[in-house]
Amino acid sequence: MKQAPRPFRRRHRGAALLTAMLTVTLVATLAAAALWQQWRAVEVEAAERARVQSAWVLVGALDWSRLILREDARAGGTSGPDHLAEPWAIPLEEAKLSSFLAADKNIASDAMEGLPEAFLAGRITDAQSKLNVMNLVSNGAPVPAAVASFTKLFELLGLPVQEVPILVAQLRSAMPVAPAAASSPGTVTGTGTNTNTGTGTGTTPTTTTSGAPGGTSGGSTRTATQQTDGTSAGPLLPLRTYQLVWLGLSPSTVSALEPYVTILPEPRPININTASAEVLAASLPSLDLATAKRLVARRARKYFSSVQEANLELPQGTSQFNESHSVATRYFEVLGRLRLDRTWVEEHSLLQRDGIELRILWRERGAGTTSTPPKS
Repeated sequence: MKQAPRPFRRRHRGAALLTAMLTVTLVATLAAAALWQQWRAVEVEAAERARVQSAWVLVGALDWSRLILREDARAGGTSGPDHLAEPWAIPLEEAKLSSFLAADKNIASDAMEGLPEAFLAGRITDAQSKLNVMNLVSNGAPVPAAVASFTKLFELLGLPVQEVPILVAQLRSAMPVAPAAASSPGTVTGTGTNTNTGTGTGTTPTTTTSGAPGGTSGGSTRTATQQTDGTSAGPLLPLRTYQLVWLGLSPSTVSALEPYVTILPEPRPININTASAEVLAASLPSLDLATAKRLVARRARKYFSSVQEANLELPQGTSQFNESHSVATRYFEVLGRLRLDRTWVEEHSLLQRDGIELRILWRERGAGTTSTPPKS
C-alpha cells in the first residue's frame, strides 16, 4: 500500500491543530463569560444587600432621633425653650459601627473579619433657626416684614437683591388659592431629585418618601397642573430649599441661601436660641451683624428663656424681637449618613413635634462614593 504524500499529511495535521485551537478559544470565551456573569450577579446582590442594610440603619437612626426629641419635650414641657445646649443639638460624629457589633457578646470576633467598615454620623438641627420662605406670603399678599428680612439677608450675603421680588411673586403664584389649606394635612405630590454636594462623586438618584408612615404629610396639596387663578398655571410649590430655583432664584443664590433659609409647611417664628448671627441680623431692621454676633456669644453662656429676656440684651434704640421670634421649636431636620468604605448613603428628614408626638413630614435619601479613600 502506498502511503499518502507527506504534504497531504501535513495539511491534515494543520487542520487538526487549528480545530483544537478554535475549540480551546471557544471554551475559554464561554468560561470567561460565565465567570463574568457570576461575578456580576454577586456584585449586584452585595450592593443590594448593602443598600437594604444601610436603609435599615438609617431608619433606626431616625427613630433614635425621634426618641431624643420626644424625651426633650417630656423633660422641658411642650412650651419650654429649645436651645443648643440640649442633647438633641449635639451632633454624632462619625462612629464605627463594627466596634459596637464586636462588643456584643452574641457576635464572635472572627465573624467580623472580612466585613467592610461601617461608619455612622448624624445630627439634628432646628428648622426654625432659619428664615422660612412660607413667611413671605400670607392670605395671598406679601408680608412686608418678611420681605424686608429676606432683602436684608440677601444684602448681608452679597446676593442679587432684585431676585427677592421675583421670589415673592412666584411664591404667590405657587401657593394654593385657599391659604388655610397650607396648614391642613394633605398629600404632598411635588417631589424633586436630590442634588448631592460635597466631596462625593458618582451619586445615584434619591428615593424620596413624603409624608408620615401612614402616607400623609403636613403640607399643602398641589400638583404641577394646579391653577391659581383659573386661567394660568403657577410654578410648583417647592418643598426643599434646593427647589427654590422653581421660584426664579439662580442656582448660585440657592446654594448660598442653603444654611440660612428653609421651607416649612406653615409660617413659623425664628428661634432666637438657635438662629445664626446672619439670620438674627436679617430678622430685625436695625440690628447689625456685629450686635447679632455678640448676642450669639451671650446666648452660648446662657440660653434665653423668653423673648423678653432676649430683648434686654439689645442696645437701646434697636428694634425689639416680636411675634416673629420665639424660643421654642416645632420643626426639626434630621440628617443621617452611613459610610461603607468609600460608599455612603445619606437620609434627610423633616420632623414636626406636637407635644411629645413626632411626625415625619418627608424623607429624602441619596447615595454616592467618595473620590478618595477616607481615613478610618
